[in-house]
Amino acid sequence: MSPNRTLRPTLLALVLSGLMLLPAAQAQADDLPTPPWLEERLDAWGPAPHTLPEGAPEPGAPAAWSPDPEQVSSGQLELSVENAVFMALQNNRSLAMEQLQPLITGTFEAVERAVFDPVLFAEMSLSEDETVRQFDQAQIPDQVTRSQRDRAEAGLRQSLPTGTDIELSLRTVRSESTRTDEQFTSRAGLTLTQALLRGARIDSNLASLRQARVDTQSSLYEFRGFAESLVADVETAYWDYVLASRRTQIFEESLAVASQQLEETRQRIRVGDRPESEEISARAEEALRRQGLIDARSQRAQTRIRLLQLINPSVAHWGTQVTPLDAPDPQVPALEPVGDHMQLARELRPALNEARLRVQRGELELIRTRQGLLPRLDLFVTLGQSGYASAFGDAWREVDGPGYDYSVGLQLEYPIGNRAARADAERAGLSRQQALEALGNLQQLTALDVQNAWFEANRTREQIQATQLTRELQEEVLRGEQARFRVGTGTALALSQAQRDLLESQLEEAEAIIRHRQALTELYRQSGTLLLRRGIEAPGDQAVEVSF
Repeated sequence: MSPNRTLRPTLLALVLSGLMLLPAAQAQADDLPTPPWLEERLDAWGPAPHTLPEGAPEPGAPAAWSPDPEQVSSGQLELSVENAVFMALQNNRSLAMEQLQPLITGTFEAVERAVFDPVLFAEMSLSEDETVRQFDQAQIPDQVTRSQRDRAEAGLRQSLPTGTDIELSLRTVRSESTRTDEQFTSRAGLTLTQALLRGARIDSNLASLRQARVDTQSSLYEFRGFAESLVADVETAYWDYVLASRRTQIFEESLAVASQQLEETRQRIRVGDRPESEEISARAEEALRRQGLIDARSQRAQTRIRLLQLINPSVAHWGTQVTPLDAPDPQVPALEPVGDHMQLARELRPALNEARLRVQRGELELIRTRQGLLPRLDLFVTLGQSGYASAFGDAWREVDGPGYDYSVGLQLEYPIGNRAARADAERAGLSRQQALEALGNLQQLTALDVQNAWFEANRTREQIQATQLTRELQEEVLRGEQARFRVGTGTALALSQAQRDLLESQLEEAEAIIRHRQALTELYRQSGTLLLRRGIEAPGDQAVEVSF
C-alpha cells in the first residue's frame, strides 16, 4: 500500500481533531473558578446610589432614613445614629469612589483571561508580475511572461494553559500565467506547538491570571476596610455632635443659673445683706459661663458640618440643623475578654487579609519567574492536506486527495547566563520574604491596636460610674453652698466655685458616656467586626488562609 494512502486518513483525522480541540481548549480556560465578587458580592452591594429609582425604599433600610420634605424646607433634620450610617453608605462621595476600585481592578483579570481566548485571523492578497526575456544576439523576439496569484487564508489560533499553541487554517490559492492554465490550490492545516520546558507548567501559565484575581480580592478587602473606617467616622461624628449639643445645653443651663445668682446677689446688696464686692464674683462667674457657651456653640456647629459632610444628604445643605434622636445610655454592659477580640481581629481585620493576599501573590510570582530559569524547548508539528483542481469548488473537494504535507521538529532557545531571569526569580523570592515579614509585623501591630482599644473602652466604661458619682456629690455640695448663701453664712465666691465644680462634673459625665460609645466603635473597627455588628453586608467578610 502506498504511504500516501496511509497518511491521508491520518492527516485528515488530525486536522478534524484540531477543530474539536478549540472549543475544548476554551472550556479549559473558562472552567477556572469564577471569583465570588463577580456573582455574589456585586449583588450584595445593590445598585449605585445614582441608579436607585427616586423615592424607592432600600430593602432592610431603617424606617426613617430619608428626611421628610417638611424638615428639609424648615432647615431641620432629625437623625438617629443608624440613619446617619445608612445615609453615609448611600451618599458619601468617598465611598462611591472607592466602590468603583474593585470593578476597575477586576478588568485586569479579564485581560489576563483573554490570553487564552481564541483568535480569528484572515488574510487576502492579490499579486501580479510580468517578466521579459531578451535575446538580442540571437535575434529572437522578447518573451513576456505574465503571472497572477490570488491568496486567501483564514483560521483560528489559541494558547492553552498547558503551554500548547494551536492554529487551524484554511487556505486557497488561485494561480494563472501565460505558460500555465488557471489552477486552484486548497489546503487545510493544523499546527501544534507544545512547550516542553519553559512554559510547560499549567500553574506557571496561570500565575498572571491568578495574580490578577488576588489583586481583585485585595481590592475587596481594601474596600471593606474603607467602609469600616467610614462607619466608624460617621458614628464618631454623630456622638461628637451629641456631646457638643449636650455641652451647649449644660452651658446654657449653667449660664441661666449664674445670671439668676447674679440677680439674687444684686438684690441682697441693695438691701444691705451682702457687700458690693460679692457682685464681682457673681459677674465673673456669669462671664465665664458665657465664654464657655460661645465655645460650645462653635464646637457644635463644627461637628454638625462634619456630620453633614460624611452623610452627604442629597436634600439638605450646609445650613441644615441636625436634631439627634439618640441619647447615650449610661448603663453599659461588661466587655468581652480581650482575647476574643484579638482572635476576631486575626480572622476578620481587612488589613491582615490584604497582607495575606500579598503573600499569596508573592508565591504566584515565584512560580511564574522560576519558569524563566529553564531553557525554552518547543515541539512543533504541522499537518496539512491539500487539493488541486482547475475550479475553486473542485479544489476543496480534492482536499482528501493525495496531496499532503507535514513537519515535525524541536526548537531550542536559552540566553547565555540568563541573568535577567535569575534576577527576576531572586527579586520574587525577596519580595515574598518581605511580604511575610510585613504580615508578621502587621499581626503584632493588630494585637497592639486591639489591646489598646480594649483598655480604652474599659477605662471609659469605668469612668462612667466614677463621673456619675462625682456629679451626684457635686450636686450635694452645691445645695449646701446655696443654703449657706441664703442664710448669710456663705459667700458668692464659694457658691460660684461649687457651681463651677458641678458644671465640670456634668461635662465629664456626658463626655465619659460618649467616649465609651466611641471607644466601643473603635474596638470593633480594630477587630474587624464593626460592619458585622451593625448588620452591614459588604465584600471581604471571609478570612484568608496562608500556608507558610
